[in-house]
Amino acid sequence: MKLKIVLSAVGLLATAHVAQAEDVIRIATEGAYAPWNFSGPNNVLEGFEIDLANELCGRMKAKCEIVAQNWDGIIPSLTAGKYDAIMAAMSITPKREEVMAFSAPYAAAINSFAAMEDSDLANLPETGKPLSVDSEAAKPVLEEIAKKIQGKAVGVQGSTTASAFMEQYFRDGVDVREYKTTEEHNFDLASARLDAVVANATVLAAALEKDDMKGAKLTGPLFSGKVFGMIGVGLRKEDTALKARFDDVIKAAVADGTVKNLSEKWFKVDVSPQE
Repeated sequence: MKLKIVLSAVGLLATAHVAQAEDVIRIATEGAYAPWNFSGPNNVLEGFEIDLANELCGRMKAKCEIVAQNWDGIIPSLTAGKYDAIMAAMSITPKREEVMAFSAPYAAAINSFAAMEDSDLANLPETGKPLSVDSEAAKPVLEEIAKKIQGKAVGVQGSTTASAFMEQYFRDGVDVREYKTTEEHNFDLASARLDAVVANATVLAAALEKDDMKGAKLTGPLFSGKVFGMIGVGLRKEDTALKARFDDVIKAAVADGTVKNLSEKWFKVDVSPQE
């Protein structure tokens, strides 16, 4: 009897040790940036990045714990150790790289304007056409857009590449208003408190399918370039081993078409990073 009790205790200790040793990666997302990440029925997180995070964790033989975190506190909470990584459509920019590290990119960032169909901004130059803001061809287009949005109110989500884009190219004579979420600036656009908004084109396209955005449309080019960067997993600088793990599985998921398939599922277009 004593032997059985001892063996049972040993078994329980071994089970507890395995549970403690389980590889868990805590990942934060915004949860308000559909279709990249959003809160679905019963507040369950869904979207491209939720599917991709689970795929990447599976390849690393780790368990994902994905939590929602407000955008304006997402980087400070990472550096404070609240979680291990960020997957929230976060572009890799030099400013962010001053305080954090990034994995290899898993998506390209494409941005656009949206305006109401009856607005004089509804048909901006080169609507729907890809345009790198770093190219020579972009200069006359940006100049023409700058003239059309003079004196207009344009909404962006604060601390994003969309806000950096407006600051860099349209800071003079435009009333740029920052919001905590894209949902908030979309609401103000539909409520006629804004003339236009700028955000990731895939996010805007998904929002335009909703009834509360009826009458709005994408307008202007599909912008890309250095100001928008590529999108990667945000990490603490000291977590070099975790970065290496993410790099390996992201590169494999891009190479074998997994990222392409997931992006086409959620966006209807391929946003996987191109060489």
